[in-house]
Amino acid sequence: MLQTINPFLVTGLLFFMSLVAGTLSEKIKVPALILFLAIGMLAGVDGPGGLNFSDAEAANSIGTFALAFILFSGGFQTRWQDIKPVVTQGIVLSTLGVLLTSIFVAIPIAMLPQFTYKDAFLLGSIISSTDAAAVFSILRTQKIGLRGSLKPLLEFESGSNDPMAVFLTLTAITWLKTPDVPVGELAGKFVMQMLAGGAMGLMMGRFACWAIGKLKVANEALYPVWGICIVLTTFGATESIYGNGYLAVYICGIVMCGEDFLYKYSLQKFHDGFAWLMQIIMFLVLGLLVNPRDLVNLSIINVGLLLSFALMFLARPLAVFIGSCFSKFNWREKLFVSWTGLRGAVPIILATYPLTEGHPQAKFMFNLIFFVVLTSVMLQGKTLAFVAKLLRLDAIVREA
Repeated sequence: MLQTINPFLVTGLLFFMSLVAGTLSEKIKVPALILFLAIGMLAGVDGPGGLNFSDAEAANSIGTFALAFILFSGGFQTRWQDIKPVVTQGIVLSTLGVLLTSIFVAIPIAMLPQFTYKDAFLLGSIISSTDAAAVFSILRTQKIGLRGSLKPLLEFESGSNDPMAVFLTLTAITWLKTPDVPVGELAGKFVMQMLAGGAMGLMMGRFACWAIGKLKVANEALYPVWGICIVLTTFGATESIYGNGYLAVYICGIVMCGEDFLYKYSLQKFHDGFAWLMQIIMFLVLGLLVNPRDLVNLSIINVGLLLSFALMFLARPLAVFIGSCFSKFNWREKLFVSWTGLRGAVPIILATYPLTEGHPQAKFMFNLIFFVVLTSVMLQGKTLAFVAKLLRLDAIVREA
């Protein structure tokens, strides 16, 4: 069994298999994220690896750490000129769109006998946001070219909607524990978190660019260390003042992308590679956390298919069409945005919150969310290019 082998060897083998899987993903037309999850599951207690990992709190902490770097890297490769025309629409989708998605998902789930309406809202909140790691990696690795401002909109939405999903999930958990939830107070805290996160991201991005110019580190090999320092400091400082660290690092990345400074290109390449490392670690850990035998449970499959159908064909399209009713996007573009509602690591990370809170149905919910994520990435992730072509929204990809 692998647990009797040196842990450094185990880690090295898992990373090596993930690199091979990432290379093969384009050839076999399967999103790399699915293969990373599969490797984690195979290495787990039900697979040949036999590793026993069930620490939800550790998985949550690792996921939070990894997601901060993934979001920063996404922002660091996003030019303000590209997203400026779609900022308003992106903000609407990342706030109102996420709220509407959670409600529209909760309605059919609440009709099932095993869920109360509060449980249904918790499930809807957990699964409500699109996943930045999934959207960034699939759009870029599959080199999907899109007309107009669709790609910047999708990347901006996925990079900025996590705070709303976290807020709704924590609110739902509080609602379950305390019936009389001060909704006004919670909404006020959310607004303050967003404002603090946005302000800190803007300030830290400008400060980082200024400091890099002033510091002039003699050894250029130390600039990646400086890059890591920026992410950790931005996220930590924002969370310390009760702001939203995810939003802060994403905006910090966008600000830095728009500035010229020493070794900028090298720093972008480093963070791109480091973000991939974070994705591998995050999906491996989340794969280890799930037991494959639990996913083949008939109740998981039945409810999971219902939840996936409600999410992909009801909740997400309704939320997008309502949220973009005053936008300039046509129905084909709105339909494609609806189909690009990829779920990934974020819903799985959020599903660990009920586990840490000791919710009676937490394990069932976690497996259910995992099933929906697999369904979303496999079905939507594999068909993005085809749907773009079908809707006549594809464009020729020009290499930079």
